[in-house]
Amino acid sequence: MSRTCVVLLRGGAALLGTQVGKSGIDRRSLWATLAVGAASLALAACSSGSLERFGTEAPPPQADGTPQQQGPVSAGQIRVALILPLSAPGNAGIAALSMKNAADMALAEFKEPNVQLLVKDDAGTPQGAQGAAQQAIDEGAEMIIGPLFAQSVSAVGAVARPRGIPVIAFSTDASVAARGVYLLSFLPESDVRRIVDFAAARGKRSYAALLPDNAYGAVVEAAFQQAVARRGGRVVAMEKYPLDPAKMGESVRRVAQAAASADSLFIPDGADAVPQVIQQLEANRVNLKRLQLLGTGLWDDPRIVEIPSMAGGLYAAPESAGYRGFATRYRARYGADPVRTATLAYDAVALVAALVKTQGQQRFSEQVLTGSSGFTGIDGIFRFKSDGTNERGLAVLRAAPGGGQVVSPAPKAF
Repeated sequence: MSRTCVVLLRGGAALLGTQVGKSGIDRRSLWATLAVGAASLALAACSSGSLERFGTEAPPPQADGTPQQQGPVSAGQIRVALILPLSAPGNAGIAALSMKNAADMALAEFKEPNVQLLVKDDAGTPQGAQGAAQQAIDEGAEMIIGPLFAQSVSAVGAVARPRGIPVIAFSTDASVAARGVYLLSFLPESDVRRIVDFAAARGKRSYAALLPDNAYGAVVEAAFQQAVARRGGRVVAMEKYPLDPAKMGESVRRVAQAAASADSLFIPDGADAVPQVIQQLEANRVNLKRLQLLGTGLWDDPRIVEIPSMAGGLYAAPESAGYRGFATRYRARYGADPVRTATLAYDAVALVAALVKTQGQQRFSEQVLTGSSGFTGIDGIFRFKSDGTNERGLAVLRAAPGGGQVVSPAPKAF
């Protein structure tokens, strides 16, 4: 008979829950690049009903009211590597620095962590990632967090897996996941399943789709076809459009001609394309009020949800309360806004620190990391599957002026 250890959330910090049995311890703007108040935790101890406080706490304010900066990040006994493209040019380097800051913040906010982060720069290359992983393992790393890019994840896995070192990486390319190489990223497949399931539950059966002609669009296409078929629906039209808005007209026209046979229109893209797609659909006299517009987490952007024609459109994404609390603490600490994916680094480090605190020698075992109860982080519940991919509990939101409105809350447990 199994017992359950659950870490409770107060204030939006990362938490976890794992199953303990008789045998032991049982999303987005960077997708293409990657493929892209006080908080406390409380543990319901497995051995008793008592609560052990060990969680994260924001630093108290100074006398003048400004946030008190933490001292050096904890230098505990358990070594964990963090591999990021810190010296890479452009958005990759910007994202890497923000994610490193978030990782540091997680340790600084976690009460008495016994973790030492070994920060390694892979320069955004597979060769750099492989060298960084080897160096980290030589220095005694028991776990590797990162890297970002798909090819770099494969390079790290090739070094870490033969040594039995688990990896929690951030690529959104599910093809690089493997046993022992877990992806904590926002996978498009989760968004697609959630929004199609919700639409089908509301009686939608006939779908048209306009997809970007890129890597994200290819992943979403396969997931969309599978999700619609699983729910007994049909895809009456599906077209891919080029990245150049001036050249997407023909694809839009073909879908516009078939739209009369559909009750839903799926447009899984971001703010650089969706406004142009909507404009061209309207130019082709498509009645968008008759169709249920559907999207993915890329819609979680005011440049999309505040378009008048998008009102009532539905999309899957994490609920925003956790991120807002995280971003407030991040700004107080670093004086800048985090990148959206910084929560992944925070959650990874907080998860590692909590496992070190609670799970003893089995802390990074496959049985612990793939426990069916999963974990709860800033962006809601998630769990790792044995193949290295993940499942996330997402909300369904409605596009509206002022931001997305939750119409179906994210689940609190699997």
